[in-house]
Amino acid sequence: MPAPSDADPKRSPAAAEVVKEQLTISQNKAGDIKSDGPSPQHGNPELVDGQYADPANPTAGGLAQSTATEAPPATTVEELEQRDKRWYAYFLTRDFWSILALGQVLALCITSTNTFTSLLMREGTSIPAFQTFFTYALLNIVYTSYTLYRYGFRKWGRMVWTSGWKYAILAFFDVEGNYFVVLAYRYTNILSAQLINFWAIVVVVLISFTFLRVRYHWSQVLGIIVCVGGMGLLLASDKIVGSNDFPAANALKGDLFALLGASFYGFSNVAEEFLVSKRPLYEVVGQLAFWGMLINGAQAGIFDRESIAGATWNGAVGGYLVGYTLCLALFYTLAPLLFRLASAAFFNLSLLTGNFWGVVIGIKVFGLAVHWMYPIAFTLIMIGHFVYYVGKSVLGEAKKPWLGKNQEGGVSGVGTARRRAEKPKAIV
Repeated sequence: MPAPSDADPKRSPAAAEVVKEQLTISQNKAGDIKSDGPSPQHGNPELVDGQYADPANPTAGGLAQSTATEAPPATTVEELEQRDKRWYAYFLTRDFWSILALGQVLALCITSTNTFTSLLMREGTSIPAFQTFFTYALLNIVYTSYTLYRYGFRKWGRMVWTSGWKYAILAFFDVEGNYFVVLAYRYTNILSAQLINFWAIVVVVLISFTFLRVRYHWSQVLGIIVCVGGMGLLLASDKIVGSNDFPAANALKGDLFALLGASFYGFSNVAEEFLVSKRPLYEVVGQLAFWGMLINGAQAGIFDRESIAGATWNGAVGGYLVGYTLCLALFYTLAPLLFRLASAAFFNLSLLTGNFWGVVIGIKVFGLAVHWMYPIAFTLIMIGHFVYYVGKSVLGEAKKPWLGKNQEGGVSGVGTARRRAEKPKAIV
């Protein structure tokens, strides 16, 4: 049976009045939706999810704004943190096992770059600044290009004008860290140079405690001590088998360069952890590469001219440079994710196993011997990783103390606590 029209004489005046009220309510709701402004969860309309946005054009440069109809997060960071207070709560999360695996991938990457540097030295090629230039150039091509795609030239220029000085400082620390570590291989050997990871931990802890208000739990201090104990076993086994005794041009000079490089790395790690907690990953890596390429290129032109002229250039050297560049580029790509999920301190603890992986690689490449204490030392370092997170919440170290209780001062990106609260089902 067809529905009666509005002019149907059988419809009562009361029914017609009800229909009129319903139409009025629907029109008012539609008007409310149209008149809504930017989402109230973003206190600064210029900055949305850590990205530069244009108030007049919310989608300019590929940056999507949240709309007024977007539902607020189901939980806050504080509420998420209170869900499970068991001392082993973090061990039951996917994030914990992810950072364990990611840390070892990074350790393998850095060990591979150390190996390629030693192989270059064997070929008579020592170009500490120049060999890292290719990595910065590759990262700059990839990440700066993507940042320009997301922001557009205008917003990218605004970002460089307002925040470029921060990234320039980060790049300086990173360039000098790479320079002095690579330079150390000119005077010392691979196993000795890898000891830089220990001093970097000390620098990271001191800076984080002093400037970022990070307060370490007793289990974290104990975890660091256990990891250092494992490192001590590695040193003892090196002494026993004499794997660290092959000739070095100037071991003391090389070790001092490695120590200086580790100090720069410590500053760089903490600065990068701070920046990736507030900005998109592609922006941070892109800017690090952009300024790093400029600083590194200038340094290579000043200090490496004679080394470049006197270096050996052949197919093997070219292959080693390609391997070094790719491994270090992968390292720079993955490291910021670990800084978000964990911390600069845990990042450096993870790299302690690099000595173990270095010897494993060295068995075939350099003819090194593995002492029976090495597997024990590796196991002890990994146990230290577990001890480090005893008593931590389900968020681990993803919740950064400098971002506020609900991380409102940070970006909602991959690996952040804020994203975990907003999207509990996200993989990372």
